[in-house]
Amino acid sequence: MREIPDLAVPGEEPNVAPGWYALYTRHQHEGNVARALASKGFEVFLPLYSADHRWKDRVKHLSLPLFPCYVFLRGPCERWPEILATPGFHTVVGFGGRPATIPRSEIEAVRRVVENSIKAEPHPFLKSGDRVRVIAGPLQGLEGILLRKKSLWKLVLSVEILQRSVAVEVDAIMVERVHAPKLGFAPRWLPTSAPARS
Repeated sequence: MREIPDLAVPGEEPNVAPGWYALYTRHQHEGNVARALASKGFEVFLPLYSADHRWKDRVKHLSLPLFPCYVFLRGPCERWPEILATPGFHTVVGFGGRPATIPRSEIEAVRRVVENSIKAEPHPFLKSGDRVRVIAGPLQGLEGILLRKKSLWKLVLSVEILQRSVAVEVDAIMVERVHAPKLGFAPRWLPTSAPARS
């Protein structure tokens, strides 16, 4: 049995909407963890993207996680024991022995990309570059880092706590430059006493 760390979130009150958390899963267990938690009544977000994988004899169309090994969960803290007992779950991303909440704006930015069926793909986390805001179109108001890849411009949206990003194609004339402070921390994962289940 896995030891349950102290997972209380400071400042969270019963009448306040629960925050978003990042759960780290075993490799290729994101879907199983998301389905299991959803069946227990948790609000789960597993953003996917479409990719074609080519083998010698065929091409297969796949739906893959935008953030491999991560599932996002929004739920009350008193239900952490149910989360920790989920097969395929490894640990929760946190700082100082406590789960770290993810800003709602970061989750909503990724959700808007997925819901609008805009071509997206995982992208290495960037620590430098121009931060921009989309000024028109279905992604209006979203902020990210502008990147040029060959003849295409891409907006890189990041989930800072995971140091992971998603790149979305944009028209460079649809963005304006903004300045944003940079975070100077690295994520830590809350320890568990037992190894991941097979």
